[in-house]
Amino acid sequence: MKATFKDIEHPMAHEDATPTVRPNEQHDLLRISTAGSVDDGKSTLIGRLLHECKSIYDDHYKSMINDSKKWNRDGMDYALLLDGLKAEREQGITIDVAYRFFSTPNRHFIVADTPGHEQYTRNMATGASTADLAIILVDASKGLLPQSRLHASIASLLGIKRAVVAVNKMDLVGYKQKYFRDIEQSFRSFAEKLNFTDVRFIPMSALKGDNVVKKSKAMPWYEGTALLPYLESLYIGSDRNLIDLRFPVQYVNRPTADFRGYCGTVESGVIRRGDAIMVLPSGKETKVKSLVTMDGELDYAYPHQAITVCLEDEIDISRGNILVHPGNVPKIDRQVEANVVWMSEEPLDITKKYLLRQNTNEVRAVVSNVKYQIDTNTLHRKESDTLQLNQVGQLSIECFKPLAYDAYEQNRKTGAFILIDPVTYNTVAAGMLLDKQNATSLFSDDGTQEPVANNIYRYNGAVTSSDRQGALGQKASCLWLTGLSGAGKSTVAYALEEELLRQHVHPYVLDGDNVRHGLNRDLGFSPEERRENIRRVAETARLMMDAGLVVICSFISPFKEDREMARKIIGDRFFEVHVDASLETCESRDPKGLYQKARNGEIANFTGVSAPYEAPSNPDLVLNNDRDATLDGAVSRLMDFLKQHKIQV
Repeated sequence: MKATFKDIEHPMAHEDATPTVRPNEQHDLLRISTAGSVDDGKSTLIGRLLHECKSIYDDHYKSMINDSKKWNRDGMDYALLLDGLKAEREQGITIDVAYRFFSTPNRHFIVADTPGHEQYTRNMATGASTADLAIILVDASKGLLPQSRLHASIASLLGIKRAVVAVNKMDLVGYKQKYFRDIEQSFRSFAEKLNFTDVRFIPMSALKGDNVVKKSKAMPWYEGTALLPYLESLYIGSDRNLIDLRFPVQYVNRPTADFRGYCGTVESGVIRRGDAIMVLPSGKETKVKSLVTMDGELDYAYPHQAITVCLEDEIDISRGNILVHPGNVPKIDRQVEANVVWMSEEPLDITKKYLLRQNTNEVRAVVSNVKYQIDTNTLHRKESDTLQLNQVGQLSIECFKPLAYDAYEQNRKTGAFILIDPVTYNTVAAGMLLDKQNATSLFSDDGTQEPVANNIYRYNGAVTSSDRQGALGQKASCLWLTGLSGAGKSTVAYALEEELLRQHVHPYVLDGDNVRHGLNRDLGFSPEERRENIRRVAETARLMMDAGLVVICSFISPFKEDREMARKIIGDRFFEVHVDASLETCESRDPKGLYQKARNGEIANFTGVSAPYEAPSNPDLVLNNDRDATLDGAVSRLMDFLKQHKIQV
C-alpha cells in the first residue's frame, strides 16, 4: 500500500524531536558533494538525510508537502527540499548547486547537491571543489552510466580522495545482490585509473530510506554499515595541512599611523608569534610581531582562522603576496602546468590573454599549449588544440609575473585557480596546478630519462664500484622479491639479511612499506604512481650497489613492465625472485588486515582484489612460500642461489 501524505509525520512533530542544526558547536565538519547521472536520486538522498536528521524547519516541511501535491509526485518528494528553482521543480532535475547544512550529535555536515546533466558539469565541478568526500549515486536499474564516470573522474581530478558509491533504487530491482555486485565490479575496474584512496559501496533506496540512516532488513546480504553512520565515523583530521605555512594577504590594514597589519586567512600550516617569515614573491624576510583578532592577540593561528599579522619590519607587502616560512617555500615560476575543467561556452583560445586568480593573487596569463584533452569516460588522452564547455584537459600556462604555488595534490588551497575572461569577467575555467616534474611521465619506455634541469653533469671520483666491492669482499647484487601482499616477502628478506651478516656479507633491505614512509611518501597506488615508486626504488638500489652492498628489495611490484624497468636501471646482477603464494593463502594470513579492508571497499587498487598482479614469466628463482614452506627453507634456497652466483670474492 502506498503511503499518503497524511501517513507521513513531520519529523519535528514529537516533543523530543528538536532541530539538530547547531553550527556553533565544536564538532568537526565534513563537506560532501554528490555526483552521478541524471535522475539517480541525489536530491532525494539529501532530502531523506535532512528528514531523518530532523533538520527540516516547519515552513520547509509544509512547502515540501504542498509542492509534492502541486507537481503530482508519487508520495513525499524529498528532492523538493533541494530543487529551489522553478525549472528544477517542473522537470524534476537539478540545475544549480544547492548547499545544505545539517547536523547530528556526532558531526556537522555541509552537503552540495550537484546537477547530473552533462550541460551542467561545470556546476558539479564547483560543488565538488571544496568537498572532503564524494557520494557517487548509481541507479541500480540502469548501471554505471557515462555521466557517472564523468562525475567520478572530475571528483578525483579535484583532489577528492574518498568516495561512497551509493547504489540507489535497489527497491526497483527487488533488492537483489547481483545488481549491486555488478555495479561494484564495474566501478572498481573504472576507478583503478583514478586517485581515490578510499571507496565504500552501499546499496540503498533513498526514497524508501533503506541503508540511509539505519541498516535495511530488505538486504540482509549486505554486511556493511548504513550511509549516515559511515559519514559520522569517517576520520578526516589528517587532511589538514599543518606543515606548509601559506598565508595569502587579502588586505593591508592601516587604520592609524601607528598600526600596520596584513589581513587574511591561514590556508595551511601554523603561524606563531616570533616566527621567521618570508614574503613572496619578493623574498624579503622578517619576523612575526603579533597575531591580532577581534578577540585579542593570539600566540599562534592554524588553518581557516582569519587573523591580522603584524610584522617587526616595514616591508612592501600588498594584496596577493603570500607569507611563508623561509625553510618551507612553495614553487615560484612564470610557467606552470595544470589540469583544467573548461566552464565557458566560448572555447579556449590560445591567442587570448586571461586573468589567472589564485587565492587573493591575480595575474595576467596566456595558455601556451594544450597538452591533451582527457576523455572522462575512458580516461584516455586525446590530442586537441582547444577545450570546449565541460571538457577536461592539461594545459601549459605562462603568467606575466611569477606565481608562488604548490601542486594541487599537495595543497589544495594554493594549488587551485580560476581563469577569467578580462573582457566579460566571466569565469572560463577552474584549474589544479601540477608539479611540473610530474606533469608528464617521469620516465621513457626504457626506464630512463634525461634530467629536467639543465647544465648538470655526472662526475666520477677515483674510487670505483669495483674498489668498494673489493674492500667489502663481495659482489654488489640486487635480489628483487616480488609477490602478493602476505606472500612473505618482507619476512624472507629480513631473515636473509640476518643470515648474510652471519656470513660476513654486507646487505641492506629496501621494504615497500618503509620507503612509503619517507622516500615515496608522496605517492599513491595508481598505476603511474606504482611505476614511479619502483623507479625511485631501483635508482636507490643502484646507488647502494655502487657502494658495494647486496640490496634486497621487497616489493609487490605487480606489473612486469615496471620490474623490467627496474632491471634496466639496475643493470647486471639484478635477480628477480618470485615469492609465490596463492591468493587464498595470502588472504588467509592477511597480517595487516588489508585484504579484508579491500573486500569491504575501504582500499582501492589493492593487488589481487581490485588491481591485477602479473606474475613473472621467467624469474631467476621461485620460492613457493605457501603453507607447506618454511622460512629456513626459503633462506637456505636463497643462500644457495647467491653462492652459485659467487656473492663473495
